Amino acid sequence: MFDDDLTSLSTTDLLESSVEQRASANRAEVRALEHAQVYADRFHPDACTPRPGLRSIEGREGTVVLGGEGCPPMAEFAIAEYAVVHGVSHQTGAKMIGDALALRHRFPLTWARVLSGEATPWKACRLVRDCVDLSAEAAAYVDGKVATLIDTITPYRLDKIVKAAKMYADPEGARAEAAAKVRERGVFIGRSDEHGTKTIYIRTSCGAASRFNATIGALGDAQQVFGDTRPVQERRADAIGIIADPVFAQELLDQARSHPQMSTPPTTTDDTKPDVPAPPTSPPGTTVPGAAAAGATPDTTAPGSAVEEWDGGCGVEEPGVDDEADRDAPHPGSSNLPDPLDHPDRRGTRLGEPFDPATCRQPDDGHAMDPEAQHALARRLAQIKQAAYARLATATGATAAGNAARPRSSGAAARPGKTEIYVHLTDHTLAAGAGAGSGDGVVRVEGIGPLLTSQLAELIGYGPYTVKPVIDLNDAISVNCYEATDRIRERIKLTHPVELFPYGTRETSRTIDLDHIDPYDPLGPPGQTSTSNLAPLSRFGHRVKTHARGWTARRIDQKTLEWRTPHGFVFHVGPTGTRRIITEPQD
Repeated sequence: MFDDDLTSLSTTDLLESSVEQRASANRAEVRALEHAQVYADRFHPDACTPRPGLRSIEGREGTVVLGGEGCPPMAEFAIAEYAVVHGVSHQTGAKMIGDALALRHRFPLTWARVLSGEATPWKACRLVRDCVDLSAEAAAYVDGKVATLIDTITPYRLDKIVKAAKMYADPEGARAEAAAKVRERGVFIGRSDEHGTKTIYIRTSCGAASRFNATIGALGDAQQVFGDTRPVQERRADAIGIIADPVFAQELLDQARSHPQMSTPPTTTDDTKPDVPAPPTSPPGTTVPGAAAAGATPDTTAPGSAVEEWDGGCGVEEPGVDDEADRDAPHPGSSNLPDPLDHPDRRGTRLGEPFDPATCRQPDDGHAMDPEAQHALARRLAQIKQAAYARLATATGATAAGNAARPRSSGAAARPGKTEIYVHLTDHTLAAGAGAGSGDGVVRVEGIGPLLTSQLAELIGYGPYTVKPVIDLNDAISVNCYEATDRIRERIKLTHPVELFPYGTRETSRTIDLDHIDPYDPLGPPGQTSTSNLAPLSRFGHRVKTHARGWTARRIDQKTLEWRTPHGFVFHVGPTGTRRIITEPQD
């Protein structure tokens, strides 16, 4: 309709062309949903050719119901090939198929509007995902209430209407969900962003949250006492790392209270009076600033700290267990898949509008610190930490000397907890980081991602650290048994940070499945379990390779596997990810 040269179009025609492109993209999404429906139909248990002579044992292929109650089942391993040809993980592939089936079988009114172009496909898919736990009857009720509203109101308003419709359709389920939310407590760690920052979400009792908030505020103020001029929220964020070491945290609070430059008077002016003990849920060895007497309600705002209260009104998106980077860990919710270690239909939790911390942050008069001031502060905090453990060692040694019946090693007691951090870097990275003190070299930290070398000091913290020699991964090692040793697992982990299934998302850990690329033969030659014959795979990928018909994998070099699907699609998986190798697909 319009010329290819967009610069020649008037603004009106440019906007009309943009709308036409969007409509074309929507039609393509509808066709993709129809493809998913037909694909699922071809792998319905009634349409699949059964495998003769196989017993139903753990690991074999089963049937799954994707999209919710009322959708037809399909062969489980068929999800894998659909996912990899679309360049996504099997969890995402399962969601794509589930959305298509749910629209056709559970939300026919919404699906009809999608087919006619009156409803945007992605909005309809989000609707069916939000209702995946509803019964077929409840889903039909929601369908009738919201089908005509998909494209007439904003997604935020639509979410509220959908939530209300779900409550009307399934009041018992709504009450059960509310009760389950009350019982959900935990500490969840989100994924790292590109700046080396993680999000922690804590769901706990009001009292525990208040005491934690007060201690974090006190530690933030203590940093300010020793010269930290940054804004209060940056200091509070650093206090998370300090409170992880109770001995260090208590020493910092004690020295801050007795420091001559203390800007805020301490709560207790009489040094002979003991501090008010913290309640049992407080971190060990800490006190609650501002508590006037035992049993008093602690002040949720530490002196001098600007603290915002988040009660959900800001629309914060709550991270859950699924945010911890696609693990094969049991999910607290129910699963339609027989294998609880790989849930293909995980859904995020969405609360209100997208959250912007800037809208909740209170003004702060802090300012950034120059490198020299940062180094001075880091040295001072490191001295405080060393003094804390030296004092603990002295106290423990005195106790052990006075009680012969309970001897203890003062060295062991004085040593803080250890954390292993794997940092992948080269000599060129170190040279770039050392050049003019720029810290511009880039390293990769396992579990976090890429960081600048200047951020390593922040990662290590204020305690002593030990640099271990790098393992030479060019040396292949093997054992003459089926099980992989810890030494082999360590090398596999360093060689392959992520599983080797096409578009797999599971990070290699000490508990990941290690599959023999060439199957292990008990009567075969020695050394079959080796670093060159093992591949890290998630449980689902391991089951597909072992039990799915038509899937093959072979090593083409020391770091790359070639996978072939049942219909002839070929993928290479290696250090740079997954690449499809164009061949003639089989019929």
